[in-house]
Amino acid sequence: MTTATTHSPIAAEPGLRDRRSNALREGLLLAGRDVLHWVREPWGFVFGLAFNLMLILMFGFLFGGAIDIPGGGDYLAFLLPGMFALAMLFGLESTMAAMAEDAKRGITDRFRSLPIASSSVALGRAFADLANSAVSLVVLMIGGLVIGWRPTTGPAEIALGVVLLLWLRFSLLWVGIFLGLRFRGTGATTAVQVLVWPIGFLSTVFVSAETMPGWLGAIAMWNPVSATATAARELFGNPTGVTSGWLADYAVLAASAWPLAITLVFAPLAATAYRRLRR
Repeated sequence: MTTATTHSPIAAEPGLRDRRSNALREGLLLAGRDVLHWVREPWGFVFGLAFNLMLILMFGFLFGGAIDIPGGGDYLAFLLPGMFALAMLFGLESTMAAMAEDAKRGITDRFRSLPIASSSVALGRAFADLANSAVSLVVLMIGGLVIGWRPTTGPAEIALGVVLLLWLRFSLLWVGIFLGLRFRGTGATTAVQVLVWPIGFLSTVFVSAETMPGWLGAIAMWNPVSATATAARELFGNPTGVTSGWLADYAVLAASAWPLAITLVFAPLAATAYRRLRR
């Protein structure tokens, strides 16, 4: 004698936790694809590192002797945390270019045809690019130690500074993913590459905002890159170049809040752009 069993449709469907777990696992698998691509073709990664190291050497040794820091201190110690933050900004271009290339070549459409979570593709790109940036940051910090930069605080403060730098990178990942899905032409990628430079330079990466005209200094201080650079300097025990104002008192808070706001805006925009993607 057999007994018929019925399954509730609700019980048969995976729960929200299961779907999130699957999306996370699938995202890690897709991230592995991107990491393998970098292993096989590492030149973009190598040239990006070389460019950042060149900027450090050029500004630190070529121009550094002519730059005074408000509040005093060594310019190289002031410059390095700013360059770490700038490297996180420069990663936006590579994220956008990679997403645009995958979308243009139809690779993203192939992923969309698979029985995987719609968020997996973006998560895979985010995981891979964040890992890339973490390695780049470690190499840049080692390069800084070689040329004389030294953090002077404890391990906890240094670790928090690194986390805030990667937190900025994580938020900018979603900007790059959105732009790569929304604007896939070569001209759009070039335009973003050009626009990243004014954003990076109109900050406190290279000089203190207090040395700028008042209106320009105010704009530079509100730059998210400036908040992260100042917070990193503070946490590493390096000169901040800030002697007064809200950034002097709340740099760590600002470096935490800016990336959160960017993520809350651009992560949903990236999800919408992915759902509407057409070749």
